[in-house]
Amino acid sequence: GNVYVADSSNNAIRKISAAGVVTTVPGSDSAGLNSPNGVVLDSSANVYITDFNNRRIRKITPSGVVSTLAGSGSSGRQDGTGMAASFDTLRGIAIDASGMLYVADQNNHSIRKITPDGVVTTLAGTGSTGSANGTGTAASFNQPFGVAVDASGTIYVAEQRNFLIRKISPLGVVTTFAGSGVSETRDGTGTAAGFVSPNSLAIDAVGNLYMGDDTSHVIRKVTPSAVVSTLVGQPGNTGFQPGQLPGKINAASGIAVSGSALYFTNIYAIAKVS
Repeated sequence: GNVYVADSSNNAIRKISAAGVVTTVPGSDSAGLNSPNGVVLDSSANVYITDFNNRRIRKITPSGVVSTLAGSGSSGRQDGTGMAASFDTLRGIAIDASGMLYVADQNNHSIRKITPDGVVTTLAGTGSTGSANGTGTAASFNQPFGVAVDASGTIYVAEQRNFLIRKISPLGVVTTFAGSGVSETRDGTGTAAGFVSPNSLAIDAVGNLYMGDDTSHVIRKVTPSAVVSTLVGQPGNTGFQPGQLPGKINAASGIAVSGSALYFTNIYAIAKVS
Protein backbone atom coordinates (compact mmCIF):
# COMPACT_ATOMS: atom_id res chain seq x y z
CA GLY A 1 0.00 0.00 0.00
CA ASN A 2 2.98 2.37 -0.04
CA VAL A 3 3.23 4.80 -2.97
CA TYR A 4 6.61 5.78 -4.42
CA VAL A 5 7.01 9.08 -6.26
CA ALA A 6 9.86 10.44 -8.37
CA ASP A 7 10.17 13.97 -6.95
CA SER A 8 12.04 15.26 -9.96
CA SER A 9 12.95 18.83 -8.98
CA ASN A 10 13.98 17.70 -5.50
CA ASN A 11 16.17 14.94 -7.01
CA ALA A 12 14.73 12.37 -4.61
CA ILE A 13 12.33 9.45 -4.35
CA ARG A 14 9.52 9.94 -1.86
CA LYS A 15 7.48 7.28 -0.11
CA ILE A 16 3.89 7.81 0.99
CA SER A 17 2.43 5.31 3.44
CA ALA A 18 -1.18 4.16 3.32
CA ALA A 19 -1.82 6.63 6.14
CA GLY A 20 -0.40 9.53 4.05
CA VAL A 21 2.93 9.83 5.88
CA VAL A 22 5.61 11.14 3.47
CA THR A 23 9.28 10.24 3.85
CA THR A 24 12.33 10.35 1.58
CA VAL A 25 13.51 6.90 0.50
CA PRO A 26 16.87 6.25 2.23
CA GLY A 27 19.76 6.72 -0.16
CA SER A 28 17.84 8.66 -2.78
CA ASP A 29 18.64 12.05 -1.28
CA SER A 30 22.39 11.40 -1.34
CA ALA A 31 22.67 9.38 -4.56
CA GLY A 32 23.34 12.29 -6.91
CA LEU A 33 20.05 11.77 -8.75
CA ASN A 34 19.37 14.38 -11.41
CA SER A 35 15.67 14.79 -12.27
CA PRO A 36 14.50 11.21 -11.58
CA ASN A 37 11.54 10.41 -13.78
CA GLY A 38 10.20 6.86 -13.63
CA VAL A 39 10.16 4.60 -10.57
CA VAL A 40 9.24 0.94 -10.10
CA LEU A 41 9.73 -1.71 -7.40
CA ASP A 42 10.54 -5.39 -7.68
CA SER A 43 9.16 -8.16 -5.46
CA SER A 44 12.02 -7.65 -2.98
CA ALA A 45 11.27 -3.90 -2.61
CA ASN A 46 14.33 -2.79 -4.56
CA VAL A 47 13.57 0.57 -6.20
CA TYR A 48 14.58 1.15 -9.83
CA ILE A 49 14.74 4.68 -11.20
CA THR A 50 15.14 6.28 -14.60
CA ASP A 51 17.68 8.96 -13.68
CA PHE A 52 16.74 11.39 -16.44
CA ASN A 53 19.59 13.90 -16.66
CA ASN A 54 22.21 11.32 -15.64
CA ARG A 55 21.00 8.96 -18.41
CA ARG A 56 21.26 5.97 -16.09
CA ILE A 57 19.11 3.30 -14.47
CA ARG A 58 19.68 3.42 -10.71
CA LYS A 59 18.86 0.83 -8.06
CA ILE A 60 18.19 1.44 -4.37
CA THR A 61 17.97 -1.55 -2.00
CA PRO A 62 15.59 -1.54 0.98
CA SER A 63 18.59 -0.71 3.20
CA GLY A 64 19.40 2.39 1.11
CA VAL A 65 22.35 1.08 -0.92
CA VAL A 66 22.44 2.93 -4.25
CA SER A 67 24.06 1.57 -7.41
CA THR A 68 24.02 2.18 -11.16
CA LEU A 69 22.42 -0.81 -12.87
CA ALA A 70 23.03 0.43 -16.42
CA GLY A 71 24.09 3.51 -18.36
CA SER A 72 27.34 5.25 -19.16
CA GLY A 73 25.99 8.68 -18.27
CA SER A 74 26.60 9.94 -21.81
CA SER A 75 24.02 10.21 -24.56
CA GLY A 76 23.99 7.18 -26.88
CA ARG A 77 22.09 4.09 -27.99
CA GLN A 78 24.59 1.35 -27.22
CA ASP A 79 23.48 -2.07 -26.03
CA GLY A 80 25.78 -3.74 -23.51
CA THR A 81 26.19 -4.58 -19.85
CA GLY A 82 26.05 -2.06 -17.03
CA MET A 83 27.91 1.18 -17.71
CA ALA A 84 28.95 -0.04 -21.18
CA ALA A 85 25.36 0.57 -22.32
CA SER A 86 24.01 4.02 -23.12
CA PHE A 87 20.68 5.80 -23.27
CA ASP A 88 19.45 9.23 -24.26
CA THR A 89 16.20 10.41 -22.66
CA LEU A 90 14.89 7.92 -20.09
CA ARG A 91 11.22 8.17 -19.17
CA GLY A 92 8.85 5.41 -18.05
CA ILE A 93 9.99 2.13 -16.49
CA ALA A 94 8.14 -1.15 -15.87
CA ILE A 95 9.06 -4.58 -14.52
CA ASP A 96 7.74 -8.04 -15.34
CA ALA A 97 7.26 -11.09 -13.13
CA SER A 98 10.81 -12.36 -13.82
CA GLY A 99 12.45 -9.05 -12.89
CA MET A 100 13.12 -7.81 -16.44
CA LEU A 101 12.97 -4.03 -16.72
CA TYR A 102 11.57 -2.16 -19.72
CA VAL A 103 12.27 1.54 -20.24
CA ALA A 104 11.14 4.16 -22.72
CA ASP A 105 14.28 5.71 -24.25
CA GLN A 106 12.37 8.69 -25.54
CA ASN A 107 14.71 10.56 -27.88
CA ASN A 108 16.17 7.29 -29.12
CA HIS A 109 12.59 6.37 -30.07
CA SER A 110 13.15 2.90 -28.61
CA ILE A 111 12.09 0.51 -25.89
CA ARG A 112 15.07 -0.95 -24.07
CA LYS A 113 15.14 -4.16 -22.01
CA ILE A 114 17.40 -4.62 -18.98
CA THR A 115 18.01 -7.88 -17.15
CA PRO A 116 18.43 -8.00 -13.35
CA ASP A 117 22.20 -8.24 -14.04
CA GLY A 118 22.21 -5.03 -16.08
CA VAL A 119 22.40 -6.47 -19.61
CA VAL A 120 20.78 -3.91 -21.93
CA THR A 121 19.27 -4.76 -25.32
CA THR A 122 16.99 -2.84 -27.68
CA LEU A 123 13.63 -4.60 -27.62
CA ALA A 124 11.96 -2.46 -30.28
CA GLY A 125 12.56 0.69 -32.30
CA THR A 126 14.77 1.74 -35.20
CA GLY A 127 16.22 4.68 -33.31
CA SER A 128 14.58 7.15 -35.72
CA THR A 129 11.09 8.63 -35.65
CA GLY A 130 8.28 6.74 -37.33
CA SER A 131 5.11 4.79 -36.66
CA ALA A 132 5.77 1.51 -38.45
CA ASN A 133 4.56 -1.72 -36.92
CA GLY A 134 6.87 -4.71 -37.17
CA THR A 135 9.17 -6.91 -35.14
CA GLY A 136 11.91 -5.59 -32.88
CA THR A 137 14.15 -2.97 -34.45
CA ALA A 138 12.08 -3.01 -37.66
CA ALA A 139 9.31 -1.15 -35.80
CA SER A 140 9.46 2.59 -35.18
CA PHE A 141 8.18 5.03 -32.54
CA ASN A 142 8.02 8.76 -32.01
CA GLN A 143 8.93 9.72 -28.44
CA PRO A 144 7.68 6.79 -26.37
CA PHE A 145 7.00 7.85 -22.79
CA GLY A 146 5.00 5.51 -20.53
CA VAL A 147 5.55 1.75 -20.28
CA ALA A 148 3.47 -0.99 -18.62
CA VAL A 149 3.69 -4.78 -18.74
CA ASP A 150 0.89 -7.28 -18.08
CA ALA A 151 0.97 -10.71 -16.44
CA SER A 152 1.62 -12.47 -19.76
CA GLY A 153 4.66 -10.31 -20.54
CA THR A 154 2.96 -8.11 -23.13
CA ILE A 155 4.33 -4.55 -23.04
CA TYR A 156 2.28 -1.41 -23.67
CA VAL A 157 3.81 1.92 -24.67
CA ALA A 158 2.28 5.41 -24.50
CA GLU A 159 3.72 7.17 -27.51
CA GLN A 160 3.68 10.91 -27.05
CA ARG A 161 4.18 12.28 -30.55
CA ASN A 162 2.31 9.62 -32.53
CA PHE A 163 -0.64 9.97 -30.10
CA LEU A 164 -0.90 6.18 -29.81
CA ILE A 165 -0.71 3.26 -27.42
CA ARG A 166 1.43 0.56 -28.97
CA LYS A 167 1.58 -3.09 -27.94
CA ILE A 168 4.71 -5.28 -27.95
CA SER A 169 4.29 -9.05 -27.71
CA PRO A 170 6.77 -11.14 -25.67
CA LEU A 171 8.39 -11.99 -29.03
CA GLY A 172 8.88 -8.30 -29.87
CA VAL A 173 6.06 -7.89 -32.39
CA VAL A 174 4.85 -4.25 -32.31
CA THR A 175 1.25 -3.35 -33.20
CA THR A 176 -0.99 -0.33 -32.66
CA PHE A 177 -3.36 -1.00 -29.77
CA ALA A 178 -5.31 2.26 -29.53
CA GLY A 179 -5.30 5.76 -30.96
CA SER A 180 -6.08 7.41 -34.28
CA GLY A 181 -2.60 8.93 -34.66
CA VAL A 182 -4.17 12.41 -34.58
CA SER A 183 -4.02 14.76 -31.58
CA GLU A 184 -7.57 14.66 -30.20
CA THR A 185 -9.46 13.66 -27.07
CA ARG A 186 -11.96 11.10 -28.29
CA ASP A 187 -13.38 8.03 -26.59
CA GLY A 188 -13.91 4.95 -28.72
CA THR A 189 -12.44 1.57 -29.55
CA GLY A 190 -8.95 0.97 -30.92
CA THR A 191 -7.98 3.37 -33.69
CA ALA A 192 -11.34 5.18 -33.38
CA ALA A 193 -10.13 6.69 -30.08
CA GLY A 194 -7.86 9.71 -29.83
CA PHE A 195 -5.22 11.04 -27.42
CA VAL A 196 -3.48 14.41 -27.09
CA SER A 197 -0.37 13.77 -25.02
CA PRO A 198 -0.03 10.13 -23.92
CA ASN A 199 2.17 10.11 -20.86
CA SER A 200 2.53 7.60 -18.03
CA LEU A 201 0.92 4.16 -18.08
CA ALA A 202 -0.21 1.72 -15.41
CA ILE A 203 -2.00 -1.62 -15.64
CA ASP A 204 -4.29 -3.40 -13.19
CA ALA A 205 -4.61 -7.09 -12.37
CA VAL A 206 -7.20 -7.75 -15.08
CA GLY A 207 -5.36 -5.91 -17.84
CA ASN A 208 -7.03 -2.49 -17.87
CA LEU A 209 -4.61 0.31 -18.77
CA TYR A 210 -4.68 3.76 -17.19
CA MET A 211 -2.94 6.63 -18.92
CA GLY A 212 -2.22 10.24 -18.05
CA ASP A 213 -3.22 12.32 -21.08
CA ASP A 214 -1.07 15.20 -19.92
CA THR A 215 -1.99 18.41 -21.76
CA SER A 216 -5.60 17.27 -22.13
CA HIS A 217 -5.76 17.15 -18.30
CA VAL A 218 -7.50 13.77 -18.13
CA ILE A 219 -6.90 10.16 -17.11
CA ARG A 220 -7.94 7.67 -19.78
CA LYS A 221 -8.88 4.03 -19.24
CA VAL A 222 -8.27 1.39 -21.91
CA THR A 223 -9.76 -2.09 -21.52
CA PRO A 224 -8.04 -5.27 -22.78
CA SER A 225 -10.31 -5.05 -25.84
CA ALA A 226 -9.02 -1.47 -26.50
CA VAL A 227 -12.17 0.37 -25.44
CA VAL A 228 -11.02 3.87 -24.45
CA SER A 229 -12.95 6.05 -22.00
CA THR A 230 -12.21 9.21 -20.02
CA LEU A 231 -12.11 8.28 -16.34
CA VAL A 232 -10.95 11.45 -14.56
CA GLY A 233 -10.90 15.09 -15.59
CA GLN A 234 -12.52 17.30 -18.18
CA PRO A 235 -10.70 17.61 -21.52
CA GLY A 236 -8.94 20.96 -21.79
CA ASN A 237 -10.11 22.18 -18.36
CA THR A 238 -7.39 22.71 -15.76
CA GLY A 239 -7.70 22.89 -12.02
CA PHE A 240 -7.90 20.52 -9.10
CA GLN A 241 -11.42 19.60 -8.08
CA PRO A 242 -11.47 16.41 -6.02
CA GLY A 243 -14.70 14.66 -5.18
CA GLN A 244 -17.13 12.92 -7.47
CA LEU A 245 -15.68 11.84 -10.81
CA PRO A 246 -14.82 13.17 -13.29
CA GLY A 247 -13.67 16.27 -11.34
CA LYS A 248 -10.87 18.48 -12.64
CA ILE A 249 -7.13 17.76 -12.73
CA ASN A 250 -4.09 19.57 -14.04
CA ALA A 251 -1.42 17.89 -16.19
CA ALA A 252 -1.68 14.36 -14.83
CA SER A 253 1.58 12.52 -15.41
CA GLY A 254 2.89 9.83 -13.02
CA ILE A 255 0.32 7.09 -12.54
CA ALA A 256 0.08 3.82 -10.60
CA VAL A 257 -2.60 1.31 -9.68
CA SER A 258 -2.89 -0.99 -6.68
CA GLY A 259 -5.96 -3.17 -6.20
CA SER A 260 -8.99 -0.93 -6.73
CA ALA A 261 -7.06 2.31 -6.09
CA LEU A 262 -5.54 4.55 -8.75
CA TYR A 263 -2.85 7.11 -7.86
CA PHE A 264 -1.56 9.95 -10.04
CA THR A 265 0.43 13.16 -9.81
CA ASN A 266 -1.48 16.38 -10.31
CA ILE A 267 1.05 19.24 -10.60
CA TYR A 268 2.29 19.41 -6.98
CA ALA A 269 -0.15 16.98 -5.37
CA ILE A 270 -0.68 13.22 -5.28
CA ALA A 271 -4.28 12.24 -5.94
CA LYS A 272 -6.11 8.97 -5.29
CA VAL A 273 -9.18 7.53 -7.02
CA SER A 274 -10.86 4.65 -5.20
